Amino acid sequence: MNRQERELAGFLRSRRERITPADVGLPAGPRRRTPGLRREEVAQLAYISTEYYTRLEQARAPHPSREVLAQLARALRLTDPERDHLHHLAGVPPAPPRGPSREVRQSIVDLLDRLPEAAAIVLSATYEVIAWNDLAAALMEDFSLLPRRDRNLARRTFLPHREEGCSLYGVSDTEEFSRTMAQHLRTTAARYPDDPEVKSLMTELRTRSPEFAELWATHDISARPTLCKTFQHPVVGFVAVHCDVLDITDRDQRVFIYTAAPGSEEAMRLLSVVGTQRMDVPG
Repeated sequence: MNRQERELAGFLRSRRERITPADVGLPAGPRRRTPGLRREEVAQLAYISTEYYTRLEQARAPHPSREVLAQLARALRLTDPERDHLHHLAGVPPAPPRGPSREVRQSIVDLLDRLPEAAAIVLSATYEVIAWNDLAAALMEDFSLLPRRDRNLARRTFLPHREEGCSLYGVSDTEEFSRTMAQHLRTTAARYPDDPEVKSLMTELRTRSPEFAELWATHDISARPTLCKTFQHPVVGFVAVHCDVLDITDRDQRVFIYTAAPGSEEAMRLLSVVGTQRMDVPG
């Protein structure tokens, strides 16, 4: 019995003892003296034998396979960090996620709502807008009215809608933003090589946008952050903002926070009043 096996055994036991039968839809039953689940219950939920699971908790079993680890993680309701820790204890590095996460933590959603004087959005690794607050909807557009495909800023930036005379929300640094986006998307493609959505997006951009194809061909991956940019809003006019980016590393997402630059404070306050209504369009 080595140290790693003892650590694995202790971790499994600690996770088992914190889950109640009610958590997994099992009856508590009479005379339950074990805190949390019984070993046989975990084995049943993980579709493995009770004998094998017992040996794992006694540090006497051979290293479990990746499939068994996945079943144990589900049975024990492990968080993503706990799942990775389980794999490392078992000597089986966790498999990389198949595709970019689109699930935004509730704490991040709450953060956006607590920034009433800043426009904030969350972007996935493929530049899909997956969360936003009211001021972001007022500054850019009401993303809730768009199908998922049209909430992707890479498509909005590189594909033919610009020929219709509307650049991306009238931002002042479209060329720099395009370059940064192409560099980030190249790293995304390398990180998720087997994800069909990522493959489809890269193929679409490379075949339909000569600009993206040219940027892609440079193989550049280091992007410089844009600290200030200007939006041209159809109602309030030019809005200069500072741009800060927060990385959510465990989900490969980024929070973009736009705050008013000096001279644009009144425009941002007006946006919070105007909201998403279009006063420039005759009623």
